[in-house]
Amino acid sequence: MPSQLPDVVLWSIPAFILLTVVEIVSYRLHPDEDSAGYETKDAATSIGMGLGSLVFDALWKIPIVAIYAGVYELTPLRVPVVWWTLLLMLLGQDFFYYWSHRGHHVIRVLWACHVVHHSSRNFNLSTALRQPWTTWTVWPFYVPLIALGVHPAALAFCSSVNLVYQFWIHTERIGKLPRPVEFLFNTPSHHRVHHASQGGYLDRNFGGILIVWDRLFGSFTPETEPCVFGLTKNIATYNPLRVATHEYAAIGRDLRSARNWHERAGRVFRGPGWRPEEDSAEGAGPPAQPGPSPADEPAQRVVS
Repeated sequence: MPSQLPDVVLWSIPAFILLTVVEIVSYRLHPDEDSAGYETKDAATSIGMGLGSLVFDALWKIPIVAIYAGVYELTPLRVPVVWWTLLLMLLGQDFFYYWSHRGHHVIRVLWACHVVHHSSRNFNLSTALRQPWTTWTVWPFYVPLIALGVHPAALAFCSSVNLVYQFWIHTERIGKLPRPVEFLFNTPSHHRVHHASQGGYLDRNFGGILIVWDRLFGSFTPETEPCVFGLTKNIATYNPLRVATHEYAAIGRDLRSARNWHERAGRVFRGPGWRPEEDSAEGAGPPAQPGPSPADEPAQRVVS
């Protein structure tokens, strides 16, 4: 029964702590000059963001569970919760996670939520804990699963499994794995590409557990050169509140200065690097990479 499904995240906390300590010790014993490893303030910010997300997620779950419960009661379909249907539900959740993740990179108001996870210029296991506080933007992507008869508690279990899986892929200490694993699954190599900020790696490798969705839908890029982590316009702050809200603030500034409703809609619903055509035409070159900006300008990821 759905009520008997374990709290995967809660049971995984000791493993999170142990693996993070092991990674920190590994950097102390074997420093890597090509990696930033751990920085105290950065890691503390990531942990603070993770703790804050637990609080805010508990608040967002109240209306989201109500919506899911309403959809579940309305649909005549029911998927029984047994071992083989759980595998199918995990597959379905991972499929919709791919589209949710991709959507949160290409629609700016969604990116304002997800940008938090990309805001660290380091890439280590503590980065996995740097979670947003506004995950209310995620729920619409999973409504089809509820409409197909998946119990909300079963969806929550599958989402937790997906989240826990992705913890270990936030590391530079693991190289490429055997080819069959790299072909099917999301790995540290694939996820390093996803967190990289250089042009050829931007907005690639959106998979959660499986990387096959990226291969099927044309968003896969292998790791071929060292990754530069962070945003295309990094934010110079360790303040968790600013990390959580800086892109929403940037959207607000852009809306106040917008000249018409077309621009206002574009600033919210187009890609994070979108600019009005007249602004793009004034630039000296193609708008693929935004030019330098003041420190209070939005930290943008350019959509490829």
